[in-house]
Amino acid sequence: MCSSSALAQTASPPSLSPTPAPAPAPAHVNLTYLLSVAGPFSTFLNDLISTKVIDTFQNQANNTEQGITIFVPKDDAFNAAKKYLSNVTSDQLKSILLFHALPQFYSLADFRNLSQKGSTNTFAGGQYTLNFTDVSGTVHLDSGWSKTKVSSAVFSTSPVAVYQVDKVLLPEAIFGTDIPPTPAPAPAPDVSPADTPSKSKDGTESSPVSSPTNSSHRIMDLGIWKQLVLAITAGLILFL
Repeated sequence: MCSSSALAQTASPPSLSPTPAPAPAPAHVNLTYLLSVAGPFSTFLNDLISTKVIDTFQNQANNTEQGITIFVPKDDAFNAAKKYLSNVTSDQLKSILLFHALPQFYSLADFRNLSQKGSTNTFAGGQYTLNFTDVSGTVHLDSGWSKTKVSSAVFSTSPVAVYQVDKVLLPEAIFGTDIPPTPAPAPAPDVSPADTPSKSKDGTESSPVSSPTNSSHRIMDLGIWKQLVLAITAGLILFL
């Protein structure tokens, strides 16, 4: 009989299954680089950097499961809103920038459900909310002071969504409820009926008809000339 020690020496060790390698971490989206190459967003990007709001957005994109959605106005949108933005304080500018982002990733299809939930909180918090409306697949935004729409998707892969909008989102919490009226269209020029050529029965245009006053003046002028001619003729006859 084999001793127990001999059996222990000849027994093979139990096989261990290999530990699966951890899944690679998703590549982070560099928001500064994305906004610098994706379009004419230099004004928005420079403001994000100067106020350090870009760090808040980047941290949300990199380190949270919720992700982030950013609405980016083009440079010409900032030019159009310059008269409203020129007098804001640094804290108000920071709130306006935070107002352009949601602390969650939303695809374009998600806004259809979001539009049915009423006001949506933004990164600015508090009273800084946005209302969304889906109109035949086009996402419309209402800040309470300005209305715009998503004109294109710059980037939309979870956890980061960046959408271009046509206007700067001006929050009612800063600018109040006294919304400026939409400029009325320029009135059409008045055309006097006397200046409008009339059409004859055969379709050709005729000159404007002279007024009765003008005709009477012409008749009086002709009468005066006739009298002068007669007076001169009579004078010549007397001399002869």
